[in-house]
Amino acid sequence: MHAKVNVVQNLQQVRKNIAAACRRVGRNPQEVGLVAVTKSVDPERMNQALAAGVDVFGESRVQELVSKQPEFPGVRWHFIGYLQRNKVKYLPGRVELVHSLNRWSLARELDRRAREHGQVFRVLVQVNITRERGRFGVMPGEVAEFIRETAGLQGLQVEGLMTMAPFVADPEQVRPLFREMRDLFTRLGREPGIRMWYLSMGMSNDYPVAVEEGANLVRVGTAIFGPRKCTLRGG
Repeated sequence: MHAKVNVVQNLQQVRKNIAAACRRVGRNPQEVGLVAVTKSVDPERMNQALAAGVDVFGESRVQELVSKQPEFPGVRWHFIGYLQRNKVKYLPGRVELVHSLNRWSLARELDRRAREHGQVFRVLVQVNITRERGRFGVMPGEVAEFIRETAGLQGLQVEGLMTMAPFVADPEQVRPLFREMRDLFTRLGREPGIRMWYLSMGMSNDYPVAVEEGANLVRVGTAIFGPRKCTLRGG
């Protein structure tokens, strides 16, 4: 199955789709960063993506990130999945950005581990934009207070927001959620003491809609690397 995947061609199409989405709403495609989601992707396809100009890989499992990283020196890595507190100790010095800060206990552990290593974790707050029970993330109405509380943690720097929309057959169905995220992002960015740089939203099935609604980081896996053996969260 993997031999039939043309990573370079797929990447070209993803970039074309991002550029077209930007044109439709008057944005500059250079504003949108692409995180290539490499969960369960073999090194051969990852190398093809690197050769085609990808410079950021996104992993959602700490063990997989730690095992792959030595094979790809100089690559920028983002952690995009649910993060268990007992796995935080493996991340200092390994990741450029954590997309999935979703609870206070994790914030404290990230802060503790960062300070142990004399570092600062750059993080995005994961927002439960659907407000559904059982989904990860801070509720939209609680994000501002959550960010203000993290201001006292020297090992953390909040740089924006992330969300995961439900998987739906028609991406138009999640457009209102992306629009609400953009509005939240914009509103928070106007508040004293809060800085918003990154809005991470959009995956393989809905990233053009997310870009139209303001995403400046998209997390794309299947549309680049082809189907994986497992169902992806985050790509």
